[in-house]
Amino acid sequence: MGFESGGERCTGWLYRPDRPSDPPVVVMAGGIAGERSFGLPAYAERLAEAGYAVFLFDYRNHGDSEGEPRNLLSPSRQRTDWEAAIAGVRERDGLDTRRLVLWGTDLGGGHVLDVAADDARVKAVVAQTPVLSGRSLLTTNGYGYLAKGVLAGVRDKLQSLVAGPHTVSVTGDPGESALLSTPGARAGYLDLVPHASEWNNETPARSLLSLATYSAGDEAEAITCPVLFIAAERDDVVSADAVEKKAESVSDATFVRLPAGHFDLYEGAAFEQAVGHGIAFADGTLDRR
Repeated sequence: MGFESGGERCTGWLYRPDRPSDPPVVVMAGGIAGERSFGLPAYAERLAEAGYAVFLFDYRNHGDSEGEPRNLLSPSRQRTDWEAAIAGVRERDGLDTRRLVLWGTDLGGGHVLDVAADDARVKAVVAQTPVLSGRSLLTTNGYGYLAKGVLAGVRDKLQSLVAGPHTVSVTGDPGESALLSTPGARAGYLDLVPHASEWNNETPARSLLSLATYSAGDEAEAITCPVLFIAAERDDVVSADAVEKKAESVSDATFVRLPAGHFDLYEGAAFEQAVGHGIAFADGTLDRR
């Protein structure tokens, strides 16, 4: 299943449950420079087993979707992709789009808060380890690291005018110019990449500039539907305390703090807890709405 966003084609997988014939639908996407195959199919499969249709999609410049340069991170474009994906789902037959749930992880967890604030027809939101402040993420390793990232981004913008992009790693070791370089981020992120994937661990350095100015959930008080916030206690990418504070600004919020790290929520016990909380929340919300 595909849809158009900003004049380019985005692609995704539509999971359908065995029953009912007109299931509620979850729209799902992931995080920083990731593809839909990075840990998310397990969530989609479990949701389908629970009776939900799931549309899991790739942002522009990522995965099978169109857009150059590859792995370019642009939060504003990704928010547009979310809105286009939702519009495409609402046009399809055989789905009960009146019962629409948004489920975003990592950067996608921030996007779903912003989208829901502007779309009163959304019935429920799951924001899983949401990136709420790109600046906070990038300054985890100090302001010197942020300054290096800004310089790399400026170089990329200038270089791309006459040649190819200047790239940095998507994920690297602490101190490296990368979008994610907190301790353990490199191993945790790369463990999610399927063995057969052709994904490259690089992104145009201007992505650092976009991330540095990114802020999500600034209009959270405008969200009219219930929101489940899932945080990880040992998360060194996204502060669990920051997620809890954001939850306090939503009128109908449920906050869950799991004893796990940021990348632990894609397998094992932490995955079971996260997907279990999400399905129970969606079931309970849709039953009363």
